[in-house]
Amino acid sequence: MSPDLALGTYRCRDIPQAAVHAVACGAAWVDTAPNYHHGRAQTELQPVLAGNRDVRVSTKVGFFTPDTATAASDAGVLTPAEAASGHCLTHRYVAWQSRRNATELGRTPDIVFVHNPERAARPHDAIVSAFTALEVESRAGRIGSYGVATWTGLEGVFSVADLLDIAARCGGPGHHLAAVQLPVSLVMLKPVAQALEGTGPLAEATAADLDTFISAPLHGGALPAMVTDELAQLIAPGTTPAEAALRVTASTPGVNHVILGSGRAQRWEVAQHVLTLPPLPDKTLHEVIDVLGA
Repeated sequence: MSPDLALGTYRCRDIPQAAVHAVACGAAWVDTAPNYHHGRAQTELQPVLAGNRDVRVSTKVGFFTPDTATAASDAGVLTPAEAASGHCLTHRYVAWQSRRNATELGRTPDIVFVHNPERAARPHDAIVSAFTALEVESRAGRIGSYGVATWTGLEGVFSVADLLDIAARCGGPGHHLAAVQLPVSLVMLKPVAQALEGTGPLAEATAADLDTFISAPLHGGALPAMVTDELAQLIAPGTTPAEAALRVTASTPGVNHVILGSGRAQRWEVAQHVLTLPPLPDKTLHEVIDVLGA
């Protein structure tokens, strides 16, 4: 089954416009966070989410803006040291931020991701604290489920097996851990190489029936300029560098949702087309890895 499209709001300059284009091209998810777009991303999504109830939304807990730090400090859920750090995963803060997210979005989040727990001094302890709070929120119906969104954490700080073990300890066999989010691209090829061998986070997540959300498939928009015509033709003859790069991510075993952050309708139409194409043969993916290295 081919992966589907999701809108990511991390670098969007015009979030409402990007959301309209994404939904028009069949995006099934919108991914956001309380610190994106100077803290305004969630409220800017409200009108589109209200008008498209079938589109699901994921958000995050962890990072916060100075304004949020002030509000959380006033509410007594951040200490001065925590407020100064810009990132917190304590039980009391996670519960408070999760409920604030729902208010800003105007709806119950389908997934709340624990955002870059590798940033914490003791990542495993931070994950335990966050999962404990999010289990309470899930069971109360204030969120649908939760997951972990990471940039480098799954490269040795923790594994999918660790996350499942912590979730089982925090929530028992009926825990609400449902997804992982990680980067997969021509720049971040290690998960591709691992998936082809049936190992690594994508294979582990698939085996555990966890959803996988792929961030930065075009490396923040930088990849098209980095891909040579020769490499693009190796990947898929007749395609542009952007199409070729996106095709590698979409063809990786275990990828469920590909997150894009563009505000241009044409880019969404191209992405929609690419994701309807059959996956590249494993042989082609191995050739790309041999050329670029994992």
